[in-house]
Amino acid sequence: MNYVGIDIGSTAAKVVTRGDVNLEFVLPTGWSSKETAGIIRERLLLEGIDVLDDGTQTVATGYGIVAVDYADHVITEITCHARGGREIGSGDCAVIDVGGQDTKVILISQGMVQDFLMNDKCSAGTGKFLEIMANRLGVSLSELFDLADTGEVLPISSLCTVFAESEVINYIGEGRRREDIAAGVVDSVAAKVAQLALRKELPEQVILTGGLSGSGYFARILSEKIGRKVESEDCGRYAGALGAALLAEEKFKRRGGK
Repeated sequence: MNYVGIDIGSTAAKVVTRGDVNLEFVLPTGWSSKETAGIIRERLLLEGIDVLDDGTQTVATGYGIVAVDYADHVITEITCHARGGREIGSGDCAVIDVGGQDTKVILISQGMVQDFLMNDKCSAGTGKFLEIMANRLGVSLSELFDLADTGEVLPISSLCTVFAESEVINYIGEGRRREDIAAGVVDSVAAKVAQLALRKELPEQVILTGGLSGSGYFARILSEKIGRKVESEDCGRYAGALGAALLAEEKFKRRGGK
């Protein structure tokens, strides 16, 4: 038996399988979630997993949830990220998911979602803004963090992506150091994420998921702003897909499957 979790986000699609075949992979979402869902199905078939077979249970979640027409179940991002975050962490925790389109803060207590918050869909507090700014500075996302780690923060105060980008362009025009601009960009995103997170009382354990979860630098800056250690793991980017796979298994077994 195989249990497949598919999380199609606005910028990346993540897949986790459990059971007879255990694997995880990520690929760009591209312009069409439907096309991406088809590529995922073909990739799984190469690995010996047929999503249309009775021996496979699939749960889809994320931005492109409706594109996965072969899924047995579709479950909300909040539920899947909470289940995946609980698996990555232990016990009560808060999951901070910084995605390409939005940022979510999910509070988990006794294995259940106690509360959650989402940002206002403005990308200035998301990973997409960091990607845009990295492109402006002519570096990759990982290089942006490396530059920021050696820079002095330049203030970027605008809440809107368009105006924030204008501030960065002005700094570039003034000849400011890339390291300082990068530090300002990362700090501004961390500040917006922290502002959202601090609207709730956070437990001691805070887990970072999403595309930025592998960045120790971003986790450190965010930790300073929320007054809690933020745990970052490379597997954090798969939290939604992992949760979807676990829920696929749990649903199947509750129905008497073996």
